[in-house]
Amino acid sequence: MLRWVRQQLGFDPPHQSDTRTIYIANRFPQHGHYVPQKFADNRIVSSKYTVWNFVPKNLFEQFRRVANFYFLIIFLVQLMIDTPTSPITSGLPLFFVITVTAIKQGYEDWLRHKADNEVNGAPVYVVRSGGLVKTRSKNIRVGDIVRVAKDETFPVDLVLLSSDRVDGSCHVTTASLDGETNLKTHVAVPETAVLQSVANLDKLVAVIECQQPEADLYRFVGRITVSQQTEEIVRPLGPESLLLRGARLKNTKEIFGVAVYTGMETKMALNYKSKSQKRSAVEKSMNSFLIIYLIILLFEAILSTILKYAWQAEEKWDEPWYNEKTEHERNSSKILRFISDFLAFLVLYNFIIPISLYVTVEMQKFLGSFFIGWDLDLYHEETNQRAQVNTSDLNEELGQVEYVFTDKTGTLTENEMQFRECSINGIKYQEVNGKLTPEGFSEDSPDGNIHSLMKEEELFLKAVCLCHTVQINADQTDSADGPWHANGIASPLEYYASSPDEKALVEAASRVGVVFTGTTGDSMEVKSLGKPERYKLLHVLEFDPNRRRMSVIVESPSGEKLLFTKGAESSILPRSKSGEIDKTRVHVDEFALKGLRTLCVAYRRFTPEEYQEIGKRLHEARTALQQREERLADVFNFIERDLELLGATGVEDKLQDKVQETIEALRLAGIKVWVLTGDKHETAVSVSLSCGHFHRTMNILELVQHKSDSTCAEQLRQLAKRIKEDHVIQHGLVVDGTSLSLALREHEKLFMEVCKNCSAVLCCRMAPLQKAKVVRLLKTSPEKPITLAIGDGANDVSMIQEAHVGIGIMGKEGRQAVRNSDYAIARFKFLSKLLFVHGHFYYIRIATLVQYFFYKNVCFITPQFLYQFFCLFSQQTLYDSVYLTLYNICFTSLPVLIYSLFEQHVHPHVLQSKPVLYRDISKNAHLGFKPFLYWTILGFFHAFVFFYGSYLLMGEDTSLLGNGQMFGNWTFGTLVFTVMVITVTMKMALETHFWTWINHFVTWGSIVFYFIFSLFYGGIIWPFLHTQDMYFVFVQLLSSGSAWFAIILIVVACLFIDVVKKVLYRHLQPTSTEKAQMYSNRVALSDEFIALQPLSRARNQLSKIRWKKIRVQSAQHVTLLKAGTEGRTIGNC
Repeated sequence: MLRWVRQQLGFDPPHQSDTRTIYIANRFPQHGHYVPQKFADNRIVSSKYTVWNFVPKNLFEQFRRVANFYFLIIFLVQLMIDTPTSPITSGLPLFFVITVTAIKQGYEDWLRHKADNEVNGAPVYVVRSGGLVKTRSKNIRVGDIVRVAKDETFPVDLVLLSSDRVDGSCHVTTASLDGETNLKTHVAVPETAVLQSVANLDKLVAVIECQQPEADLYRFVGRITVSQQTEEIVRPLGPESLLLRGARLKNTKEIFGVAVYTGMETKMALNYKSKSQKRSAVEKSMNSFLIIYLIILLFEAILSTILKYAWQAEEKWDEPWYNEKTEHERNSSKILRFISDFLAFLVLYNFIIPISLYVTVEMQKFLGSFFIGWDLDLYHEETNQRAQVNTSDLNEELGQVEYVFTDKTGTLTENEMQFRECSINGIKYQEVNGKLTPEGFSEDSPDGNIHSLMKEEELFLKAVCLCHTVQINADQTDSADGPWHANGIASPLEYYASSPDEKALVEAASRVGVVFTGTTGDSMEVKSLGKPERYKLLHVLEFDPNRRRMSVIVESPSGEKLLFTKGAESSILPRSKSGEIDKTRVHVDEFALKGLRTLCVAYRRFTPEEYQEIGKRLHEARTALQQREERLADVFNFIERDLELLGATGVEDKLQDKVQETIEALRLAGIKVWVLTGDKHETAVSVSLSCGHFHRTMNILELVQHKSDSTCAEQLRQLAKRIKEDHVIQHGLVVDGTSLSLALREHEKLFMEVCKNCSAVLCCRMAPLQKAKVVRLLKTSPEKPITLAIGDGANDVSMIQEAHVGIGIMGKEGRQAVRNSDYAIARFKFLSKLLFVHGHFYYIRIATLVQYFFYKNVCFITPQFLYQFFCLFSQQTLYDSVYLTLYNICFTSLPVLIYSLFEQHVHPHVLQSKPVLYRDISKNAHLGFKPFLYWTILGFFHAFVFFYGSYLLMGEDTSLLGNGQMFGNWTFGTLVFTVMVITVTMKMALETHFWTWINHFVTWGSIVFYFIFSLFYGGIIWPFLHTQDMYFVFVQLLSSGSAWFAIILIVVACLFIDVVKKVLYRHLQPTSTEKAQMYSNRVALSDEFIALQPLSRARNQLSKIRWKKIRVQSAQHVTLLKAGTEGRTIGNC
């Protein structure tokens, strides 16, 4: 117990070594010196709180917020000293905010607990005491042998021991982990693969040594030592042996595996860790404003305290006859009295800090984020995918983007590969009617005799069919006839691949006569022009981003050992010693200029001695526990040399719909677009030109193929000089990965200067971490621009997380980008609506919300400050304590919240059709110092009008009632408060451009509610109130015609100047947004845009779209007509 407590506190970490030793079935050594390692249990804990720590932990987290902590201090001060207002005035709003937030967080955590209990209580089968024992998932221990059946998920991270197949292989899908839906093959070591029964597994004596848990899903280093009679056999364990928790078993009846990582140490759980918290520019501005208002508060409190003592310097005011001091007060310390008075004024003016601002902003962000998901224009019918919001905290940041960093493949393109051309032995070929045809030749008889393949062509196609990770649908491979129907007609094989390139190449090879028909055990089967051949798979040299190639070593039917390699031309051509290298290089460049993705293919023959040496080196590297990756990389480089080049392939990846229009719109909006891709230089430039990223008239500068710092620096200086001298309006820059590394090493400032003067930048041959480094470089530059990164693959995750806003594309490269993004959309073209409409609206709404909150609190508390000049700074409150408490919670909260959800100052169609309007809100334009100063001065002006207007109209003549009774100070304060509630509510109405029935209801309803509440509060004697200063005050006030006249006159006086200012500015100096507002007034409002609609209608329309199979009796198509735009068609429903 003590050890557990120490571990929880972090004093006694459970793992001291770099590796862990696992005894299968927990058969520990019998000698007495062995101390078993301590491992985590198998409970998954995704919740933050427990029953015991919820209250203290939640309160601690909430009071870390400056505003909450400030109000707590004020509340404690009110409890400790004699203050002019009741502690309830600060305590109740604070309690409300804390309680609402705690209930929300508590409910969310309860849902997590519920989900955890379901997972931890799931039934599992474990091999114990010679039989299968049913237990709960949370009871699995490291070392237990677990049985998993078909279509079940793995409850822990397991090392595969055996399956129902002879070769010990199984298929799994990791869709829930990385989104990849293709089947992955995992294999057991031969010594345990034969143990297919519980009885045999119970006799297994083996030890696994592996690395300690880490989050990388694709990395696992270990080895298994199997004791057989007198010898011990050591086998390497890698990712192909590890079955991850959360993955699902497919096409395999059952498997047995040993638990190596459990509970919160599984790779799935280690990937739970939250992303670094991103903070929007609006939130930072809000905190700055809060500090300024805190300074104003301290200034008012100090000034009031000084003036009080200056006033009391005269004896007649220090101790007037009606308020004599006690003996204790006369003898008390002056310093303590000064501090006490200062704190009392601090309490009196504390409402200038808006406590409800944070909770209102949170509600606005949370509720507002639903509009993105409900937007029909962001819904993709073909894939039935709608936009997804993972982080609502950054909604307004969508309206501040200055740089967009985008991936190419799958983001700008469809990631649907189609084989177009290839180069074999220096000759270019195209596919014509299912046959390889040399360039310049045409096939006269497409349906004629079977086309024969030359030796070089056949070897090239076999290399394509053998060097890959493609799998075949199990229903086809497991059938008795294989991929053939009973009538002898071939059934097209259904291939699965994690890489669309590989799938396209294998399918192309099958169309021209060399068909990959599947794997059986350690053999790969190929049919070459109908003749079956079996190749024994000896080794797979996996692809990695550094090598940029993958290889397989196979044994041909004749017994020859062959290496087939496929990869980028930069990694294959330098390692080739024979073949048509120069011609192939020319062809690769030609393919790239056409925008095709290129791969080079090569092979090597091994002598028996060479293969024996290779096998020995591979075994040593794969069984190493330390620095395994480095050793394997060295061995792979040793193997993949002296290659004979076979040829190259060119695969086309089509551009997505409306990519060119979207990039052009981004450019008009003042957003610079950078394309970061791993493709080769020529391919990337070709695609950039075709998608409009580069213009044909653009002066394209290049920083490529630099090997040294000196040449890179010299080229950068020349580019900078050329940009200054050249009078071409736009420049584009192309930089490759190696040159970028050199530029960022010592010439970062010069490189940034060149980049900022270019309207478009293309970075090719980029590694994932380089992408993130480029984003960080721009993000941390002196201007600190707001960056957005968009991508669809796992290689884009680092830049998505690095950028201020990360957007994932729901593409074909898995869901890792979507899971790690802040927002997810189905197509790149949706980015324009997301930024120009949603981003614009969110920013305008929250900018107004934040400044309006400060404005209405200045209006609220400034009359209280002015009142002190008329009461000898006695700390007398102007308002009743109930009004102090409910002003921000009830009377003025709903209109601004509804405004922040529904406001649309310009019609969405105008915003999307005129991207230049996006420039008006860039660089936090509406939350800068000038707008903040305007709202603050306006607040002070209105407060002065409230107070002195009321004073002038009724301060001198207090007998405004018909019966001669006089108004008192509570009536005066209530008049000021009434004018204030009406004015600030009407000010919100003046700011509203888009009126719905909800806006009308909350705006006029707030004023009506204030009157009704005041009548009931002051018209009835409430037994639970100790004092009731407001009894009959409001009724008395409203019974005076003069008071009604004063209310109307003061409200009109305050708002008249606002109206005049708006009219004059709109006609004399209209901004582009105001011009667009006048234009949009002519646009008929429609239900075209989902963001316009009430929540219920939005939900209903989206539910209609979800049902893709609509029965239509007489029509071929169902057309959803959108007002003012083209029809949307669901074809052949």
